[in-house]
Amino acid sequence: MDNSLNTHQRQPTSYEDYPEEIGLETRNIQGVSSESVGLSDKEIKSEINTELLLEEILEAENLNKACRQVVKNKGSHGIDGMKYNELVPYLKEHGSALIKEILSGNYQPLPVRRVEIPKPNGGIRLLGIPTVIDRMIQQAIKLKLDDKFEPTFSDNSHGFRLNRSAHSALEQSRQYIQNGNTVVVDMDLEKYFDTINHDKLMAAVKKQVKDKRVLKLINKYLKSGIMINGIKVKSEDGAPQGGPLSPLLSNVMLDAFDKELEKRGHKFVRYADDCNIYVKTLRAGKRILESVTQFLGKELKLKVNQEKSAVGSPFKRKFLGYSFYVRDGKVRFRVHQKSWKRLKVKIKRVTNRNISMNFQERMKKLNQLMVGWVNYYKLADMKGRLKGLDSWIRRRIRACIWKRWKRVRSRFKYLKKLGLSAWKAWQYANTRKSYWKVSNSPILTRSITTQRLIERGYKSFLSQYMKVRLS
Repeated sequence: MDNSLNTHQRQPTSYEDYPEEIGLETRNIQGVSSESVGLSDKEIKSEINTELLLEEILEAENLNKACRQVVKNKGSHGIDGMKYNELVPYLKEHGSALIKEILSGNYQPLPVRRVEIPKPNGGIRLLGIPTVIDRMIQQAIKLKLDDKFEPTFSDNSHGFRLNRSAHSALEQSRQYIQNGNTVVVDMDLEKYFDTINHDKLMAAVKKQVKDKRVLKLINKYLKSGIMINGIKVKSEDGAPQGGPLSPLLSNVMLDAFDKELEKRGHKFVRYADDCNIYVKTLRAGKRILESVTQFLGKELKLKVNQEKSAVGSPFKRKFLGYSFYVRDGKVRFRVHQKSWKRLKVKIKRVTNRNISMNFQERMKKLNQLMVGWVNYYKLADMKGRLKGLDSWIRRRIRACIWKRWKRVRSRFKYLKKLGLSAWKAWQYANTRKSYWKVSNSPILTRSITTQRLIERGYKSFLSQYMKVRLS
């Protein structure tokens, strides 16, 4: 076997410069070639039986698709230090040897790199970042397993599935509430991805996957371990978030729970490890919460988070960042108060006048935040709320500009350029008011107008919201 295959395992490990959030969804970027990674079907088929699942996974078309997906997703490096843009060159040189090693059963995934991401509520989300090579192999496995598992999943499951999303989960919830199920059993699993029982999970996978080599490879990924401060830690349980396989395996694990709820006739919606069961009375809700908690513990070895789980009104509880309200007899969406608070925290970071940043860069970050947030919360009614939010944001932007001008001479020069008379510009430039007071005073509202901000790249939340709602 080609010894050069192991070169990616000997690269120096780097734990710096990883992003704050690791996305699982594909991001559309430019410059990603659709060319082959150097793996031909003819080369593979000469040695293998293509009717078996592992061979299907290793087909050139599937591997090339998986490779392009990993490159598009970008993401941080694993413990070997290899970056996503180094994947295609590596595969062109070592792809054939990699395939042979997987087919022989000798391929051993590297441990994942542990990254801690702060949660908005103060906790920590643990991510396990595989190497880009392992991400590609996992993606190739997922592409084929999706075809087998997708038809078997419940219609009430919406997380990480084709043609389903948080929006489809919310719409189903709204229908249940509209039909009179005004009590919700709001369930949250405690450290779900870190506590998945491997034996239970593999038993569920075996129901659809008969190729023992694929089962062995999946099991290797589950037990590949975690690298923490240079020390490998065994992973006896869990499927660390961060790899392409984790979302699919999480749905496979909880499919038995979905089937149990369907058998009992419950009206429920599940998105990953968040599950809402809709009933008509508080008494029924408490009884169901107790019984399903027992089922999850006994049958799936999973624990319900008692602090976050509760029985209550869907008009007060938060589900996927949203909540509900009634207007003219119809149940409608609104943004939950906690989601508003989290948004304001993010805006404050971008518009912090104590952080040096040029105007274009600040607008770019603000617009990226705005587009992503509005696209997610577009189902909610929030026109009036966004007007106040935009006014607050513009005030913060003006405060950033005023502080950037700093000296009286600079303020005088820029105020004159913006159309103020020399006398008025000199008077305003010498103000002793604080940055925050000046940002809402005639000094800036008459000079740095909303129209001038728009011409410089500012986009309002309200305009983006109306654009999305009309599309």
